[in-house]
Amino acid sequence: MAPARTPLDDLRREIDQIDDAIHDLLMRRAAVVERIGAAKGNGAAENGAPPVYLRPAREATILRRLMARHAGTFPAQVVVRIWREMITAFTRMQGPFAVAVYAPEDRRGFWDVARDHFGGFVPMTAVNTPAAALRAVSEGTATVAVVPYPADDDSDPWWRFLVSADAGRPQVVARLPFGGRGNARGENRDALAIAAVPHEPTGDDRTLLSIEIGGDLSRGRLKDMLEACGLTPVSFCTWHPAGHAIGMSTGGPSVHLVEIADFVGQADPRLAMLLERSGDIPVRVNVVGGYAVPLALG
Repeated sequence: MAPARTPLDDLRREIDQIDDAIHDLLMRRAAVVERIGAAKGNGAAENGAPPVYLRPAREATILRRLMARHAGTFPAQVVVRIWREMITAFTRMQGPFAVAVYAPEDRRGFWDVARDHFGGFVPMTAVNTPAAALRAVSEGTATVAVVPYPADDDSDPWWRFLVSADAGRPQVVARLPFGGRGNARGENRDALAIAAVPHEPTGDDRTLLSIEIGGDLSRGRLKDMLEACGLTPVSFCTWHPAGHAIGMSTGGPSVHLVEIADFVGQADPRLAMLLERSGDIPVRVNVVGGYAVPLALG
């Protein structure tokens, strides 16, 4: 005689049915992604521009929507990790995708953060300098560079390589980790993802501006000018290309990386207002990207 079916058997059978349904939906999602990739490819053929497969703003919006509806005891961080793995896998179905990570022997935490965000399936290469990661994106051997979040005491800041008015240059597109650090090793310093894709709004964003100043203008006065233009700064990093010590407020040209608590596009009228307020002091402002504010998952 066959053993009697127990309530536990029924629950396991229900789990099998759910697994089949999840798998069916994954295959259905993959089929839709293939159609999206084909549509993007056709659009590129029509207008001559390369198709954009990586959409960090769209990815952030998806995860925020899921977290807003999430309930129950299943960990929210795991939901984010599952979807991050899926997002990158589906992006790779549309076109090439590789990541160059600043991860020398004593900074392996950046590798872990990049792996958690982009998944275990994407090709990743460790490099010993942030400049090498940026170069990989510029040369096309990587889609994304992962580099340390800027600090004001960096003697040779990597972000100076992004100071350009070229619309096609790589720029900041995301801040990592987006859904918590997980089991990343090493330091707690965040990272930024750099890619040659558009800076797009999500509804809760930060923007990084490069502000090149050719005269005597202190950071305090620059902060006041930004606030008067409706651009609220939340952090400053300064680089003196002429060899002046970092932190000096006068005495030569300076370049500031300023994080603004808002989405700012290159055509934002507040940037024109800032230039007007600078008067006779030579000032040049460029958007070097931005990111969706990461999830607060505890």
